Amino acid sequence: MGDDSASKATSRLHQLSQQVKPVLPPSSPSTATTKKQSRFNSDLPADWSDVLSELAKVRALAATPRTASTGYQRHKAAGKLWVRERIELLLDPGSFREVGSLAGTTAWVTPADDASRARRDRGDVTEQHRQVVGDFTPSNNVQGFGRVGGRAVLLTADDFTLRAGHADGALMPKTVYMDKLSVHLRLPMVKLVDGASGGGSITTYKSEGGSYLPTLALLYYVVKELDLGIPQCAAVVGPAVGLGAARAAVSHFSVIARSVGSLFNAGPKIVEGATFEEDLSFEDLGGPAVHCGNGTIDNVAEDEKGCYEQIARFLSYVPNHGGVLPPVVEAEDDGYRLCPELRTVIPRRRQRSYRIRDIIEPLVDKGSFFEIGPHWGRTVVVGLARLGGYPVGVVADDAMVNSGALDSAGCQKLMKHLKLCDVFGLPVIQLVDIPGFAVGTVAERSGVMKWGTELFKVYHTTTIPIFSCIVRRCYGIGGVILADSRDPAPRVAWRVNPSLHEASKLTRYRPSLESGSIPLDGGIEVNHVADLRRAGDNFKNVYRQLEAEYINLQNPIRVANKFGVEEIIDPADTRSLMYTWTKHMYESNLPERLMQRAQGVIKPSFR
Repeated sequence: MGDDSASKATSRLHQLSQQVKPVLPPSSPSTATTKKQSRFNSDLPADWSDVLSELAKVRALAATPRTASTGYQRHKAAGKLWVRERIELLLDPGSFREVGSLAGTTAWVTPADDASRARRDRGDVTEQHRQVVGDFTPSNNVQGFGRVGGRAVLLTADDFTLRAGHADGALMPKTVYMDKLSVHLRLPMVKLVDGASGGGSITTYKSEGGSYLPTLALLYYVVKELDLGIPQCAAVVGPAVGLGAARAAVSHFSVIARSVGSLFNAGPKIVEGATFEEDLSFEDLGGPAVHCGNGTIDNVAEDEKGCYEQIARFLSYVPNHGGVLPPVVEAEDDGYRLCPELRTVIPRRRQRSYRIRDIIEPLVDKGSFFEIGPHWGRTVVVGLARLGGYPVGVVADDAMVNSGALDSAGCQKLMKHLKLCDVFGLPVIQLVDIPGFAVGTVAERSGVMKWGTELFKVYHTTTIPIFSCIVRRCYGIGGVILADSRDPAPRVAWRVNPSLHEASKLTRYRPSLESGSIPLDGGIEVNHVADLRRAGDNFKNVYRQLEAEYINLQNPIRVANKFGVEEIIDPADTRSLMYTWTKHMYESNLPERLMQRAQGVIKPSFR
């Protein structure tokens, strides 16, 4: 049995040795092998140098503007930067790494050099079929990786000089891929929008061989990015139409260049055919004044450089995604700094207004307030800032506009900002001075009641912590929504002590905190109409007596006696209290909230 096994093993080893050919050293080549290799290699290039040169040529053509083309000349005549100039201005020097650099249309030609012709004449089969790059037209959207302020980002930038930025020339699979990467890598996406159409043009019917039902795979990933709190920033640096405009409008933060930016659903020619509005300019149809005034675009910048600076600043406050804490920086401003100047901001007379930004600026770290949407929904001011280096969202009523009464646009602006802070995990500091919701025919026609209830839903479905400081008034349902939307609801109120001389003039004296169902102005006339009618010529004295009585009843101490407000504070202490609260949120509340989010207990949404 042993001999048979040994015999079989020897036979098997001999079979294997016939199948395995030894690797001969270079000094003793096998003649047969050399001939075989020679015959095989004759069909291939000697090395990869020709392939590498082709790659270099394609990339060089893509990176070189077609300065003689009409598209490029018109682009420059409009005062716009070329797409790669924009990328250089946006990103940290040397940080751009392109994705899809070879995507586009190549014109292939037969090599015309003498060596190639000679090989073809000798009957070289490979040479007879070989083609090289004659010209290359890149897709009109440049995409890739880069850094903004040292921060890794993804970017997509339209090239208006090629097909006027039409999406049917941008290779949609490349764009969808970048949004998939944004979701996969949890990296911010920056969009430089300068595209003349959305999902294609009528020439697509020819290339597709007929019409079709439009589809857009991109939207699914954009919604995911928004809800995951992956920053989506857009700069409108040219005319953006249809899908291009939507890409900007749907972003977490958008900014438009005053000099060159515009956006609309359809351009002037299509509008003329649909509505008979003639001779509309891009500015008239959808310039910065239009869309920063209605909230479609958040901010306006004087030029392209200003757009990129605002995007960089916005990114500095928010995390790469909502699953991590916002970026905390080393504090350059003492969190416990007192703000004595706040003691004199609120006017003594109830009827007088004041600048809410004169409260915001001293409260937050010096120079850190970044306002968002200043040209629409102006009854409120919103933005981002830092307290002792910690990023926070800012919400404040603006008494300079309609006395701070919340209108429909103000409600929508507040809703968007609260959702933004919710998906990014930014705690909110809120300065309350609200006389209630706006009233009158304009308010009713704009649906203020509808938007007020929508705002109520957002306050009670978002979970980001909110610290409220009632700097003056807190009336009605509007006051309830703003100041009583958390449980517990951290809030304090200001008390401004008048001089004895001012206190003696009851019509001028106003405690800092005023609260209740409705303001005294108007409320006295409604509830004491019979008393005032009977007063006749003594109307003013009776009104003043009633006013003095109610002002006394509105004393903030009476509200605090019933624990209607947690504390009444010196305005100078506001920053210290807010900083202490914010610091605790970052150390305790926000990390726990991240765990709840990861487990699906809370699901913030930007929709």
